[in-house]
Amino acid sequence: MRSITALFFLFCFLAPSALAQLQFGFYGQSCHRAGSIISGVVSSSFSRDRSITAALLRMQFHDCFVTGCDASLLIDGTTSEKRAGPNASVRGYEIIDEAKRQLEAVCPGVVSCADIVTLATRDAIALAGGPSFLVRTGRRDGLRSNRDDVNLPGPTISAEASLGLFQAQGMDVNDMVALIGGGHSVGVAHCSLFQDRINDPAMDRTLNSQLRNTCRAPNDPTAFLDQRTSFLVDNAIFGEIRRQRGILRIDQNLGTSGTTGGIVSSFASNNDLFRQRFVTAMVKMGSLNVLTGRSGEVRRNCRAFNRR
Repeated sequence: MRSITALFFLFCFLAPSALAQLQFGFYGQSCHRAGSIISGVVSSSFSRDRSITAALLRMQFHDCFVTGCDASLLIDGTTSEKRAGPNASVRGYEIIDEAKRQLEAVCPGVVSCADIVTLATRDAIALAGGPSFLVRTGRRDGLRSNRDDVNLPGPTISAEASLGLFQAQGMDVNDMVALIGGGHSVGVAHCSLFQDRINDPAMDRTLNSQLRNTCRAPNDPTAFLDQRTSFLVDNAIFGEIRRQRGILRIDQNLGTSGTTGGIVSSFASNNDLFRQRFVTAMVKMGSLNVLTGRSGEVRRNCRAFNRR
């Protein structure tokens, strides 16, 4: 019920033109098993590795925030988006490949890679204890993938600068805090990305000591972004931020900024509110600059454009 309520509020605020481009049950006639096939692949992967939720969340964010939700991130090539610095640590491509392989066996040339990413991420969120929610489908795959297009918020960006990037995509401050917090409620970061936080005297002393010990090891080790519920999509990270236990500077900035601090506090004290806002933000993000109708293509291989 919570997710349906969140979806209702989303419909009230999302531009009608964005909603009209996508449909519920888009594959009902053309590939009615699409949802169950993707869910099966994600569930099987999650049973082996719970960290895939973080991987897929990162993948969808990095795809949608560049040229839109068009699976351009999946393209292999020396100059593709995949080669841009911020995408070097994106993973989980094999999950999308396997879902595509199974879909092509039963309904070839029907289900886009962009929709696979969207549905797979939605399913992984639910498996990690996050909200279940409905998404519209009908996205088509893009025909461009260029690393020079990639401009994503870095780990030390201020809340205000990050908000500018979100607003450029038609998203607001609640969307930003929900997506960054929700995305970072699972997953890890390499020590090289949070050295500035280790050197911050404001950081919680116990956590600071733990991280210093972790980061003494060779080969740039990692630490969980949410030290409390590391594999659950929930609001615990916002409580951590309030206690100066944000691992990345971008996370801690959300708690100290006058623009976002109040939202962090609200999410920290109310998991239902966070879940509602997170669903709203996820559905909105999944509608960014989508290709529909005859635009783009439906790739046969998610890693390569179709031959013309």
